[in-house]
Amino acid sequence: MKIEAKNLGFRYDGYPWLFRNVDLTIQPGEIVGLKAPSGYGKTSLCKILAGYEKPVEGEVLLNGEPINSKGFHPVQLIFQHPEKAVNPRWKMDKVLNEGWRPDQSLLDLLGIEKEWMTRWPNELSGGELQRFCVARALGPDTKFLIADEMTTMLDAITQAQIWHAVLEIVRERNMGMIVVSHEEKLVQRLCHRVINLDEITSRM
Repeated sequence: MKIEAKNLGFRYDGYPWLFRNVDLTIQPGEIVGLKAPSGYGKTSLCKILAGYEKPVEGEVLLNGEPINSKGFHPVQLIFQHPEKAVNPRWKMDKVLNEGWRPDQSLLDLLGIEKEWMTRWPNELSGGELQRFCVARALGPDTKFLIADEMTTMLDAITQAQIWHAVLEIVRERNMGMIVVSHEEKLVQRLCHRVINLDEITSRM
């Protein structure tokens, strides 16, 4: 089951094109890095692949078919800032179980502690919140995972713990993954190949 971006183009109304004519394919089990200078639309492309934005041009296909926009999306995006990705009015058990109910083995792998479940998002650190966002994204129907600067704001120990857990799940389930990061060493270490968005796009 592969995901394909076909001739994608995107811009906000009244603004220049962020990118045009973008084609890419990610296979199951493949970890792909995505690089580009700031302003080339990496996050916008990630949002399109995960169904948060619609392209102005082109389409996204899963196994040759348009992705159904209803229900659980098979492409899940983990944002850089977890505090912006959770409902501040929900306690963490409700945040975690919004789309599916992760089992205890996944919670243990991610280091999610039981006492965190009854807390509000503002009572947790960024690293603790991001663990919940990762668990929430790793539902049984997730086929592709996008990590958009997933651990950039976290300390080195938390980064290592989260990446270890995510890669274990990705490999176990043969999921495809896109890694967006400015950390060159991380991208080279994790990824099978790297796509330079600024080299495959037109902005005219």
